[in-house]
Amino acid sequence: MGALAELAGDEKNGEGSRTFVFTNEGHTLGNALKTIIARYPEVDFVGYTIPHPTEQKLHFRIQSHRERAIDLLKRGLEDLEALCDHTIDTFQTEMNNFNATTTVENT
Repeated sequence: MGALAELAGDEKNGEGSRTFVFTNEGHTLGNALKTIIARYPEVDFVGYTIPHPTEQKLHFRIQSHRERAIDLLKRGLEDLEALCDHTIDTFQTEMNNFNATTTVENT
């Protein structure tokens, strides 16, 4: 993952509203992370944009009146990582089962 920064100008909106800028990221991270964070009941709004197609930047906006946006972002990234780990583990288990079955049937 690339670097992370906060977009300037959000300070007046409180800790619950922030726009984070991910460099070297795009729709793959933006859509997956948005889908996870949108399910949190304390989130009022979450969305992302790619401001310009020639720049490798993802602007990710979180708004909440109950929690700090940075805490919601961290939780979302941790939940996304856990989901990816589960997917990889499940895939590897199924591939091992398939390869064991295929080896037995072909001998």
